[in-house]
Amino acid sequence: MERREFLKMVAAAGAAAAVEGCAGTNSCRGTGCGGTAAGWGRPLKRIAIAATSCSFEREPMVRPFGFKGGYLTEEWIVSAFMRSTSGAHGIGLGTQSVLWSDAAVFAANAEAGGNAIMFAMTQHALNLAKGMSFTTPVELNEALWPQVLEYGRKISCNPKLRATFALNALVAVDNAAWVLFARENGLTDFDSMIPPEYRPALSKHHAKCASIPLMSYAVPVSEVRAAVDAGYFFMKIKIGQPGTQEEMLAKDMARVSEIHAALKDCRTPYTKSGKLPYYFDANGRYEKKETLLRFIDHLKKIGAYEQVAIIEEPFDEYAGIDVNDIPLRLAADESAHTVKDALERIEMGYRAMALKPIAKTMSMSMMIAQAAFERQIPCFCADLTVCPVLVEWNKAVAARLSAFPGIGDLGLVETNGHQNFRNWETMRKDLVHEKAHWTRTEKGVFELDADYWAKSGGILASMPRYEAMYAKVK
Repeated sequence: MERREFLKMVAAAGAAAAVEGCAGTNSCRGTGCGGTAAGWGRPLKRIAIAATSCSFEREPMVRPFGFKGGYLTEEWIVSAFMRSTSGAHGIGLGTQSVLWSDAAVFAANAEAGGNAIMFAMTQHALNLAKGMSFTTPVELNEALWPQVLEYGRKISCNPKLRATFALNALVAVDNAAWVLFARENGLTDFDSMIPPEYRPALSKHHAKCASIPLMSYAVPVSEVRAAVDAGYFFMKIKIGQPGTQEEMLAKDMARVSEIHAALKDCRTPYTKSGKLPYYFDANGRYEKKETLLRFIDHLKKIGAYEQVAIIEEPFDEYAGIDVNDIPLRLAADESAHTVKDALERIEMGYRAMALKPIAKTMSMSMMIAQAAFERQIPCFCADLTVCPVLVEWNKAVAARLSAFPGIGDLGLVETNGHQNFRNWETMRKDLVHEKAHWTRTEKGVFELDADYWAKSGGILASMPRYEAMYAKVK
């Protein structure tokens, strides 16, 4: 289909939705049609995109950051600019993680080369978006991501490029669209910005969010214990270390034995048992169920089994392994690209969803959250090692999700940028409310008071440094 024909089709579909006055019911979920917004009290504007731009900045890690059997040394922080024909504009940020999105691309290219591929996809998305119109960002995202994925498969020379790679490339674009959408429609807080069909899943207002640190392969056990002593209590531990399956398993068992020995006597007021919950993330490194079961048997042997809250993404998504017979709660992460993928994982026995508004777009995450909510599958927000601004975007969702089983009345949000970015404190200066206490972890949690809710974590406010960066585009 010619691009011009596609744009006409999208515009026609949006005009039809506005005429029919879609109420945002379950029947339209996945289309993001918006229409005349039930819950908004007035018709939404049809937003036409007149100009776009993007840029990136390279941020080094404190040490090589190991997961998925590999190590990265930097991440690219991407910004996207979007201006409508009315003159309003939105700026969104994204953090690229090629290794997380598709380890095959990371392995096949120099680290900067893989990042360049993803950034090219972001720019391609913005070029496509120019001249398009949308009612809600969900609609725009649904139109863009299949095309961006196809483009990515071409430029990466990888016909099996994972859908998550395209979604990661679209985060900054999607966030810019949400900011523009809010400004065009006079929406000043995150609650009013949520499309009505996704509000049931995002209806809580937790007073606290557990701040989940990440312990990657290279983090010394002494630092793990120091984090607990500082108040962190929900521990995310990377497993699936480099090597053959046997080498990986041996390393993983030794690692968790060492960590559990250091933490087994630690206590927290946030769990029913008083013990620390463990969250193991394999990033698809286990090739067979039997290998994972051997790991689980080891957890039983060392006395850590009862403390396991989550084992995330143990198998490669293409393995198609049914996990209904595994007693521990397994969570889907990068394999749950879309709502369809998430529902398939639920059928396979996954009993939790790791949402990633900061890696799979806010639009897709809202859709997945609602699908999981309707099936009583708990969700939490996992990190991608993102910049401070994106921590607030992630927290906005985590603070509104239902409480996780076995944990107190808390949201769960992973944030590990403070552990891994060399320039974290400098990066924090991009926070509009940098001095606000709710931007920092206090004794293992984010305290979310009335000031936090009134400001929606600052995610819709203008960021001065980026406003200056795109001043000429305006």
